[in-house]
Amino acid sequence: MRWDGQKDGADRQQALPGLPGLVRSVRTPDFADVVFHEVRAKSVLNKVPGGRLPFSWTVNPYRGCTHGCTYCLSGDTPVLLADGRTKPIAELALGEEVFGTRQGRFVTTRVQAHWTTVKPAYRVTLEDGTQVVASGDHRFLSDDGWKHVTPGRCADFEERPFLTKGTRLLGTGRFATPPARTAEYRRGYLWGVVRGGLPADPDVLARAQEYAGGRVPRDGELVEWPTTPDDEWSKGFLAGLFDARGTATGGELVLSSSDSAVFEAAVVSLMRLKISHVIEVRGVRITGGLAERLRFLHLVGPAVARGNAVEGMPVPTSPRLGVVSVEALGVNRTLYDISTGTGDFVANGLVSHNCFARNTHTYLDLDAGHDFDSQVVVKVNAVEVLTAQLKSKRWRREHVAMGTNTDPYQRAEGRYALMPGIVKALADSGTPFSILTKGTVLSRDIPLLARVSESVPVGLGVSIALLDRELQSGLEPGTPSPQARLELVRRVRDAGLPCGVFVAPVLPGLTDSEEQLDGLLAQIAAAGASGVTVLPLHLRPGAREWFARWLVASRPDLAATYRRLYARGSYVDARYRKWLADRIQPLLRRHGLDVKGGRDAVGVPGDDDGVWPEGSLPADVPGPRAVDQEQLTLL
Repeated sequence: MRWDGQKDGADRQQALPGLPGLVRSVRTPDFADVVFHEVRAKSVLNKVPGGRLPFSWTVNPYRGCTHGCTYCLSGDTPVLLADGRTKPIAELALGEEVFGTRQGRFVTTRVQAHWTTVKPAYRVTLEDGTQVVASGDHRFLSDDGWKHVTPGRCADFEERPFLTKGTRLLGTGRFATPPARTAEYRRGYLWGVVRGGLPADPDVLARAQEYAGGRVPRDGELVEWPTTPDDEWSKGFLAGLFDARGTATGGELVLSSSDSAVFEAAVVSLMRLKISHVIEVRGVRITGGLAERLRFLHLVGPAVARGNAVEGMPVPTSPRLGVVSVEALGVNRTLYDISTGTGDFVANGLVSHNCFARNTHTYLDLDAGHDFDSQVVVKVNAVEVLTAQLKSKRWRREHVAMGTNTDPYQRAEGRYALMPGIVKALADSGTPFSILTKGTVLSRDIPLLARVSESVPVGLGVSIALLDRELQSGLEPGTPSPQARLELVRRVRDAGLPCGVFVAPVLPGLTDSEEQLDGLLAQIAAAGASGVTVLPLHLRPGAREWFARWLVASRPDLAATYRRLYARGSYVDARYRKWLADRIQPLLRRHGLDVKGGRDAVGVPGDDDGVWPEGSLPADVPGPRAVDQEQLTLL
């Protein structure tokens, strides 16, 4: 084997000298056009940053992507949090809950990655005054699908869609600026919360005590109403009254009070701040849809979080969210981006795409671009680092999942052979684990896996998307053939080990006919699979561009179909999902594969509602539990 990556004059892309812990960057004739960046990692046991997954820890000896994401926003861009408040994108933290979207409705998700880059910046201005500063590659959701900020070359189903004058974006529009906690705001808050009837909520009590400088005054101790309340007093008063007497049910915000003076002050304050409302028997209801409800919450800033006013609500649109201008600022700026479990988030009231491919593109069983193929980071000290981490007294022997991000049995494992040591380290520590792979290199370790399964629970999963060898070689170049993977399933089962199979991704119009699915499931059943889960294609950024290039070149007749099915983003149209489920269920029953992984097996990467197939997770292992801060120091 001849390694030559550290020769004098090696180009910067090959050497990646800034990679933390880099030992050397090397090439080998056995892997044409691939550079292996060997690093000494500080940690290989990683906490999964939130989301609905049946495990909390993962080990990734390889990182198959050095892709530099370019979908970024200015650091002061407010992002909608799961509690209904906002926070600048620059201040978000891993694991923090935010709102994303799924099937056209707002849902909570978690921040899975957070990073910065320096790019040329553009200011997008909408009719209602909403402004965002973003890179030209950033994408926003419009009533005609996802659109980049600026035109350019993009390998999508057709020429890269971009914002033009009049493009109507989806969302609520700009978020209101949170109130300054001035003296008048504080006085107004105390009036509202005390006259409204001070509740027992600890957040409300804490704020009231802070504003009062200690003991919260009683109703009779308050001074008279201010003769000319200003905007800040009005904001504070409405916040206090809402904390005391407000409700947020069914997406509606209502303030009520049996005190006529308090009720009148609420109406006057709403009018002063130009907040849409209507007077009803039950109280004063905020009108104007979700946009106005969020404006009320952000503008007055109550102490009690009201995320339930957003959860499950349809993503709105408005003629006033039409694009007025896209202005090049003429400078490079430090811009920020995040990855979330839904693949999007809400930035200053606009549904914004994130770079999901940065940390999860391999969930799709598709290549995310040239970098994923050609730049592989190898944690050469993975075994020794993992062994040390598993010896920590803080380690609780929770389920560790491998292969949910990068494949641990990719071709490079044949050269570096890191997995036998990793498997032994996990087993010796009494840690249950699972492996998901499409790599037949796993066959080498079947005897070892069989031995360790006698002492710790082990789950094994193999992904097989289709049987057509020609189609497979075009979509998954460099991966084992479908027949080789079926043989892997057979060998795993013959060794007495469990093995679930992911039929993923199912490609609309390409691999979803009844004949194709029936033939594939028949062979999977014949191989002895413990169970099967079928998942449709998800087109996240990165995977979307790669797949689109292939589709336009190979099956241009399907381009319009995919534009329609994926017009709303990464997830296929809900009607197709139901159609596929209806088609696949009788086939699973026919082949005896309709076995589910159980209650704790819900939550598949890329599909929060997906169920892991029987055998793919270690048996009799409880689901993930909350991890305290002390345990997090393990990393």
